[in-house]
Amino acid sequence: MDDQNKNLILATALSFLVILGWFWMFPPPEPDIPLDREVADQTAPDATTNNLPSVTADVPEATPADTVDQESAISSAPRVEIATDRLKGSVSLLGGRIDDLSLKDYRETQDDDAEIVKMLSPVGSDDAYYALYGWAAGAGVDPAAVPGPNTEWDQTGGTVLGIDAPVTLTWDNGAGLTFTRTIEVDENYMFTITQSVTNNGDAPATMAPYGVLARHGEPADLKNFFILHEGVVAMADGELTETDWSDMPDFALVEREGARAEVTQVEQNGWIGFTDHFWMSTLIPEPGTAFKSVAKYDDRRDIYQAETVLPAQTVAPGATATATTQLFAGAKEWETIRNYQSAGVDRFIDSIDWGWFFFLTKPIFWLLHYLNQLIGNMGWAIIGLTLIIKAILLPLAYKSYVSMAKMKELQPQMEKLKEDAGDDRQKLQQGMMELYKKEKVNPAAGCLPILLQIPIFFSLYKVIFVTIELRHAPFFGPFQDLSAPDPTSIMNLYGLLPFAGPEPGSIMALIFIGILPLMLGISMWLQQKLNPAPTDPTQQMIFAWMPWVFMFMLGSFASGLIVYWIANNTITFVQQYMIMRSQGYKPDVFGNIKGGFKKSKPDTK
Repeated sequence: MDDQNKNLILATALSFLVILGWFWMFPPPEPDIPLDREVADQTAPDATTNNLPSVTADVPEATPADTVDQESAISSAPRVEIATDRLKGSVSLLGGRIDDLSLKDYRETQDDDAEIVKMLSPVGSDDAYYALYGWAAGAGVDPAAVPGPNTEWDQTGGTVLGIDAPVTLTWDNGAGLTFTRTIEVDENYMFTITQSVTNNGDAPATMAPYGVLARHGEPADLKNFFILHEGVVAMADGELTETDWSDMPDFALVEREGARAEVTQVEQNGWIGFTDHFWMSTLIPEPGTAFKSVAKYDDRRDIYQAETVLPAQTVAPGATATATTQLFAGAKEWETIRNYQSAGVDRFIDSIDWGWFFFLTKPIFWLLHYLNQLIGNMGWAIIGLTLIIKAILLPLAYKSYVSMAKMKELQPQMEKLKEDAGDDRQKLQQGMMELYKKEKVNPAAGCLPILLQIPIFFSLYKVIFVTIELRHAPFFGPFQDLSAPDPTSIMNLYGLLPFAGPEPGSIMALIFIGILPLMLGISMWLQQKLNPAPTDPTQQMIFAWMPWVFMFMLGSFASGLIVYWIANNTITFVQQYMIMRSQGYKPDVFGNIKGGFKKSKPDTK
């Protein structure tokens, strides 16, 4: 077997290993849905040390039996309505919590009657998830003198929280301190919370403003998918940190609380929050503000927290102290998040999980996004993206296909070298190297475009899986979600019958693949037919099986990715045919197809 055959087999084996490894490492597991949730109190940060929470609010711990439905939990406290074009929900006057928030633009499924996505939920409901703010008592200040999670606020300004319609909450501690909290919301997902305290007493008071995001238990819809980060995401002075839910119980134990935490001192710019597949909540202090960024897990009560603790302020008698922070709670829309970054949120676009190939995923998504805006259809945008990628890689492809055409011309000379060398492999190797050098042919040139396609393929897979812009993105006909596997099958006549195909991920779906994977296999097979079948039996077997193995292996991938691969194969076929024709080699596609169906005659000698 000559070196060309060895290189081909090695490249093919590596490609199979990469795809198999990817498929094996990233199977979507069954979601781990906890049956019970304990509802417990939250802790306020310590203003004296500006460090971890140490003062526990006087909230009785609830048992699983105390868990109630969402509507009952919301109605258990007086509330201020949230109403914008994109958000609906309410703010609880108990603690001033932002704990009821839904996203009007997104539904749980594509069914017309599907519920809109629930972002935040109050204490007492399943999967409680909320934001709360307050002041931590400093030296000489009674913890009961500052507002906490159970403080009953008075609504003094604004009846409905909306765009250009803030609401104001106040609380007088009865001991000379008056606290005010003003909450604003913009047209998208950003809340601005301005906290102030006026000292009407005779002595100075020291306290620190803080913000807390709390989640009771892991998310019920946790994907646990290796390609996707879910958990804490934080930025501290330009350094991004991602911590999975499963890693938070490994934090260092804070003995005075019995909780585990990781603390980062941010000098100027940063933020911290929780990120899900498509949704995110983030605490954002004002740019240029130093603060402590805290990620914490209370394993006694299964509560996860993200906190920002600002420096303590001493409020003199007759003076007022103010602190302003922001809260992002909504969908991870690229354009929306980019606009917030332009407005001053440091590197906010990195809250989207771009992965290790960020230098490819970011520009690929940027181009795909604008193509979708231009065309108005994400499927055609993917095809347009494929055309542009192939155009960029055309110089390499041209060299590759020219080299392949020359290799075909050298085939008779190579066969003669084999005959002359006999079993002398060293002589054969030297002869081939001299022939390649004389004819200026690089036998490895044909592998380069294939190798470049692998990181592009994985990067596009990351983009399609992670970005919300691909979620429920339609193409045409039965293909109404390009982030999901092909919904067609022979069982529903490839989308002609009005019912769903096999459940994605099932054995039936693996066997009865959709029309897009079939087209993928056929396009790979046709691409092979640009060249005659190799004479080497090992090569011949690999070439014969490769399209159909890939067809089944990629059948359960996102349909948007299959659309890209089909378009890539089609464009490659056209490019290769035209370039080889320009070099004087005319591919006999139909002859090669017919030759592939002929059975080899047995050797009668």
